[in-house]
Amino acid sequence: MALPRARVRSWVAVTKTAHRRCSTEGTRRPRSLASGNLSAALYVHWPYCEKRCSYCNFNKYIPRSVDEAAMERCLVTETRTLLQLSRVQRVESVFFGGGTPSLASPHTVAAVLEAVAQETHLPADSEVTLEVNPTSAPGSRLVAFGAAGVNRLSIGLQSLNDTELQLLGRTHSASDALRTLAEARHLFPGRVSVDLMLGLPAQQVGPWLRQLQELLLHCDDHVSLYQLSLERGTALFTQVQQGTLPAPDPDLAAEMYLEGRIVLRESGFRQYEVSNFARNGALSTHNWTYWQCGQYLGVGPGAHGRFIPQGAGVHTREARIQTLEPDNWMKEVMLFGHGTRKRTPLGKLELLEEVLAMGLRTDMGITHQGSSVFLGRSGCVGFPAADPSASTPQGLAAEMPFPCARRMTLCLCVPS
Repeated sequence: MALPRARVRSWVAVTKTAHRRCSTEGTRRPRSLASGNLSAALYVHWPYCEKRCSYCNFNKYIPRSVDEAAMERCLVTETRTLLQLSRVQRVESVFFGGGTPSLASPHTVAAVLEAVAQETHLPADSEVTLEVNPTSAPGSRLVAFGAAGVNRLSIGLQSLNDTELQLLGRTHSASDALRTLAEARHLFPGRVSVDLMLGLPAQQVGPWLRQLQELLLHCDDHVSLYQLSLERGTALFTQVQQGTLPAPDPDLAAEMYLEGRIVLRESGFRQYEVSNFARNGALSTHNWTYWQCGQYLGVGPGAHGRFIPQGAGVHTREARIQTLEPDNWMKEVMLFGHGTRKRTPLGKLELLEEVLAMGLRTDMGITHQGSSVFLGRSGCVGFPAADPSASTPQGLAAEMPFPCARRMTLCLCVPS
C-alpha cells in the first residue's frame, strides 16, 4: 500500500514547527516517566551495512542486494503489531539504529513514523534519531531524512585519526567525518551527537586527548565516549589473540576516560551517564528512557524490547528479542505480524536489578520516584518508601565500587 504523502507532509510540518519552538525556548529536558505503562520509546533496527567494521559484533549483514520495499513493509507491520500489543498511548522517541540505517531510504523512515502516528500519539516534538555513517550520508541525503521526520543525528565518527579509522575498518576518513558533522550541524542545529572511541591497541593518552580537543572545536552539544571492547569473532579480537596487534592497555584506557571527562566538563558538558555527555540540555531522550527503565519496543531483526504486552492480557513486563536473520525475520513478520523469537517474563528481582544497574549509570543515581514508577508500587519491592525527590549520594557507577545486586560482593562497574 502506498504511503499517504499528505499525512507524512502534515506530520513533518508540525514537528518542524515544534522543534523551532523548542530551540527558541532553550534547555531541553527528558520527559518524566510518570505516564508509566502508557508511554514507550521505539527502537527500529536496520540490519544492513556496506562492510563489517573490525571491532563490531552487532547484528548486521552485508548483502549483495536489499529488497527495501519488503523490508519497509515488514518494519511497518511489526511496528503496528507491537504498538497494538503494548497498548501504549504515546511514543516519546524513535531511534533508527543498526547496522547502518543511513543506508535506508528516507521513504522507509517516513513510512515507519507514519505507522507510529496512525497507531498511537506521536507528539510533534518527539525525538527522532538516525544513526549516520559519514560515507552514507551526504548533505542532500541528510536533507531528505529531515524531510522524512528525522530531527536528531548520531554520527559514528569514532576517531579523527586516519590510521585508527583504518584499524577499525571504517569506510570514512577524518575529513569525511568533519565534513558530515558540519553539514549535520547546519541542518540539525543543537541536535547532533558524535561517538568517539578510546582504548584502541597502541593508542596513547596525549594524542587521544588532542583528538577530543579538536572534536570540541567542531562538535555540537552531545558527545559519547566509548571504550573499545574486544569481542570474540571480530577481526580485531583475532589480531590481538594472534599477536599481530598489541592488546589494549586498560590502565591507559582508564586514564583517557578520566582525563576526557575533565576536558568535557571544562567545556560545559554534563556527564549525565557513564559514557554520555551533553550541554545546553541536549540529553538523548531515547537513551534516557533506557536508563530510567522505561518501556521500549524493539522493531526489526535482532531488536530488543522491554514492555508489558497488555493487548495479550499479560500484566508483567517482558524482555523480548526479535529473530536475528533478516530473511527469516521477514518471513515471520509476514506470517504472524511480528518476528519475536524470545519472550522472557521479568520478575520482581530482575526488575530491581535493572533499576540498580541502570540507575547507577546516571548522575542522578537511583531515585525512589523512578524506581516506584518502574516497579509499579509505592516502595521498591517491599523496601521502605523514601522521599520521592531523594536519590543516591552518587551515581555514575564508574566513579566507585557498589554492592552488586545479584551477589552481596563488591563489583567495579566500568565504562562500556
